[in-house]
Amino acid sequence: MLNAKPVRPARRSFLTPRATAFGVALALLAGAGITTALPAAALTPAVVAVAPGGSAAETLLEISADAQSTLGAARAALAATGTVSADIAASGLDIGVETTIVDTAALRADVDRLAAKDVVPALMLPGLTDEAATETRKVLAKLSELRERLEAAQAQKAAEEAAAAAAAAAQKAAEEAAAEAQRQAEAAAAALAAANTPEGAKVMAQQMASANYGWGADQFSCLASLWDKESGWNYQAYNDSSGATGIPQALPGSKMASAGSDWQTNAVTQIAWGLGYIASVYGTPCSAWGHSQSTDWY
Repeated sequence: MLNAKPVRPARRSFLTPRATAFGVALALLAGAGITTALPAAALTPAVVAVAPGGSAAETLLEISADAQSTLGAARAALAATGTVSADIAASGLDIGVETTIVDTAALRADVDRLAAKDVVPALMLPGLTDEAATETRKVLAKLSELRERLEAAQAQKAAEEAAAAAAAAAQKAAEEAAAEAQRQAEAAAAALAAANTPEGAKVMAQQMASANYGWGADQFSCLASLWDKESGWNYQAYNDSSGATGIPQALPGSKMASAGSDWQTNAVTQIAWGLGYIASVYGTPCSAWGHSQSTDWY
């Protein structure tokens, strides 16, 4: 029997028709002298793995899908550029950068190249896709920075406006409070001026006698007669011989300080003290008036 030499299996080629076409395309482009214009990644042939029993068609579909997805993202980034620029312009705010213009020239060129992917050799697509993805990330990073600066400027403006509104509200409240205090002071001054007249003092005395002691018209008649005799209802009345002071002719006048520190200038304070004195000493104005008639004092 003759010794047979082992038969070596034929070498299997892992170059697909697309890879062969890519090599031919490169040769043609080199002959035309334009290969230097292509991205470096595009000039590197992609390895297309062929699984046993499989085909390169599935991998090429994935490459095409990746390119389409990247193209969509790039176009969205370009659209967002216009939106951010419009928002910044509309705000009228200084966001702290020299320019708000985003350079999209490179990305637009990548979009144009990917948009023509159907006529680009399939093995060149990965390089073009990577380049477009890189430019998209650059544009999105710049847009993110601008958006953050815009939002910060808007927040600062809102805070300043809120502070200004709060200050204006506080100022308005202070002015209204001051005006109200002025009105009250004027009303009090007017009431005091009215009460410091004999007729005004009588009106106040009748109201206070009724409200504080339950004395009716009959008791007020006695009170009116008593203080007509003592002072004529003049809060400035003063007896030079005795030193008796004011409407009730308190002796000394400083006794009326127990009813208020303004006893020298306020008829109401004098009346309050006088009514209290009559109630504590005589019980009623008519009793005080009867004592005054018999002794000429009370």
